Amino acid sequence: MQEETIETVTKTLTMTQRLLQNMNEGFVKDALSEFLPDAFAFLWAVILALVVYVIGRKIINLLLKIMQKGMTKRDVDTGVKQFVNSVVKALLYVVLVAFILNIFGIQTSSVAAAVASLGLTAGLALQGSLSNFAGGVLILVLHPFVVGDYIIEDTHKNEGTVTEITIFYTKLRTIDNKLIVIPNGTLANNSLTNATHSDRRQIDLTVSIGYDDDIKKAKSILEDLVEAESRRINEMDTNIFVRELAASSVDLGMRFWVPTEDYWKIRWDMLEKVKYAFDENGITIPFQQVDVNMKATE
Repeated sequence: MQEETIETVTKTLTMTQRLLQNMNEGFVKDALSEFLPDAFAFLWAVILALVVYVIGRKIINLLLKIMQKGMTKRDVDTGVKQFVNSVVKALLYVVLVAFILNIFGIQTSSVAAAVASLGLTAGLALQGSLSNFAGGVLILVLHPFVVGDYIIEDTHKNEGTVTEITIFYTKLRTIDNKLIVIPNGTLANNSLTNATHSDRRQIDLTVSIGYDDDIKKAKSILEDLVEAESRRINEMDTNIFVRELAASSVDLGMRFWVPTEDYWKIRWDMLEKVKYAFDENGITIPFQQVDVNMKATE
C-alpha cells in the first residue's frame, strides 16, 4: 500500500514538473519572440538617428556657408548676416529634430498639436525672449547701429563697439576688452547714442583760466594750437569762445572737427598741448584749494 502511494506521488510530481517546464519554455519563447524584434528595431532606430544627426549637422553647416557667401557677394550688412544666420540655423535644427523624431515613430503632427496647445503658456513664459527677437528685427530694419559702431546705451550707460547682433542679444566690446551682452529689446525700446554714425565728430573742450589772466592771450594760444593740428578737418568751422564765468575761473570753450576714428587720440593730445602752452605763457589753470586761517585766542 505504501509503495503504491509513493509511486503515485512520484508520478504526480513528475507530471507537474514536466507541465511547469513546458509552460516556462512556452513563456520564454513567446517573450523572446515579442521582445527581440522590438529591441532590434529600437537599436536600429537609434543607430539611424545618430547617422541622420551627424549627416544633418554637416548639411546644415554647408547650407549656412553657402548662404553666408551669397550674402557677402551681395554686400549685405554684417549685422543682418549674423541675425539671418541665427534664425536659419535654428529653423534647420528644428527640421532635423522633427526628422529624427519621425524615425522613432513619433508623428510630427501630434508634436505640433501638443506645441500648439502649449503655445499660450510658452508665449507668456517667453515674453521677454519674443520681445528681444522683435527688437532684433527692428534693429536690422531701422539700422540705429551696425556692426562696428561704437554705441552708448543711455539707460544703464553700457557702451562699446558692436561686434555681433544675434536673435535675442547684441554683443559689445569695451575699450578694455570686456564683453557686454545687451538684450535686443532693451536697445530697441530705449534711447542710445551712436558715437560713430558719422565719419566726422566735433571735439568740445572746456579750458579754465584765472580771472587775472589775459582772456585774449589765452584764446590766441588755443587758436594757434587748433590751427597747428594737422589731423583736424579744415573745411569745418573752429570756435574759441568764453563758455562761462564760473565761481573761481573763466571757462573757455574749444570746438573743432576731426575724423571719427581719430577723435580720442586728438582729444587727449590737445589737452596735453594746452597744459604745456599755458605753462610756457604764464596762463594759470585754477584748481580747488582750501585756505585755512588760524585765529589766535586769548
